[in-house]
Amino acid sequence: MWGFAFVAQRVGSDHVGPFTFTGVRFALGALVLLPLIALRDRVRRVPRPERAAATRAVVVPGILAGIPLTIAVNLQQVALIDTPAGNAAFITGLYMIVVPVIAAFRGHRSNLPTILGVAASLAGLYLISVTADLTIGRGEVLLIISTVFWAGHILSVEHFGGRLSSLRFAAAQFLTCAVLSSIMALLVEPAPFTGLDQAVVPLLYGGLVSVGIAYTLQVVGQRHALATHAALIMATESVFGAIGGALLLHEYMGLREYVGAALMVTGIVVSQLGLPPAPLDDLTDEAEPAP
Repeated sequence: MWGFAFVAQRVGSDHVGPFTFTGVRFALGALVLLPLIALRDRVRRVPRPERAAATRAVVVPGILAGIPLTIAVNLQQVALIDTPAGNAAFITGLYMIVVPVIAAFRGHRSNLPTILGVAASLAGLYLISVTADLTIGRGEVLLIISTVFWAGHILSVEHFGGRLSSLRFAAAQFLTCAVLSSIMALLVEPAPFTGLDQAVVPLLYGGLVSVGIAYTLQVVGQRHALATHAALIMATESVFGAIGGALLLHEYMGLREYVGAALMVTGIVVSQLGLPPAPLDDLTDEAEPAP
């Protein structure tokens, strides 16, 4: 779902500004969750005081996790204005490397597979992003920067998500991103919120599928996975992004780009070989999630 979202974002960038696209996209994602939250509460017969307490509990964590999400997704959206979807997908997948690197600064030592994975991915990134005359585009630079914030978002979800209502936590992040992106659209875009009628399909896919479903599944899934393991699985969006770009946008990748992509995928997989398995208590003995 995320892989093909690169195509939706690329097409959407032809019609609306990047902050407008992100603001509307994440507003749609939040709106999808609100009736689901209400229905779940009703089915479980959750008392009103407990509903209110569960909602209050996600406000601050939702904002804190929503800020790196907002920065990452908007850097990505701006980059997609002049960067092929396939290239953007592979560069974005580098957050898989950034997550264990950040973890190392938090006291977790990097092992040999992680170091080799980083080296292979950096070599692949060079082949994809740097042209034969040793130049790198603005879009590639923005995407590289965004990987730090994608990693920050993944680690934030791991930190907060295990003790919160998954649906409420996801909705709080989406609303944060929608509000902040809309404010940026009003401040910097010359004609914010125009051209939406020409980007209906990309917005619906990006909002309902990529945000409403995929990002919510990330929050739910990370209750049962370490951030480093989750990032490995999520990084497969790189492959599907390239496939989507080739099938739907007829983007062409030369031998240099294919070799770079292969190196990045190899690095992503190799970096995980030395990771410890998720602790059993993280998988089986977690507290019952809040409503």
